[in-house]
Amino acid sequence: MARIKRAVTAHKKRRKVFKLAKGYFGAKSKQYRTASEQVRRSLRYAYTGRKLRKREFRALWIARINAAARLNGMNYSTLISGLKKKGVDINRKMLADLAVNDAAAFAELAKLAKEA
Repeated sequence: MARIKRAVTAHKKRRKVFKLAKGYFGAKSKQYRTASEQVRRSLRYAYTGRKLRKREFRALWIARINAAARLNGMNYSTLISGLKKKGVDINRKMLADLAVNDAAAFAELAKLAKEA
């Protein structure tokens, strides 16, 4: 029976880790053990970061909508509740974009929400 040598697969595995570790500071890009630890940690941070990005953007949109709503004489919660009662189906991303780029259209929506 032939003896299995791991040279090729081990090199492939290490090459993959070093490719991901490119640009890391010091030993984290040069030594396999420290590089693999850092890559593992970095991938975990990246996964968490993808989840956090969604939360942070939603918080930003809400802050922008609230600021624009206060300029129109109401607060965020009354604006959103008024729009829901009127049946205006617009997401927070688009509302925030209107608040920043098109104040007149946002004022119209605020007026609509006030009526409700």
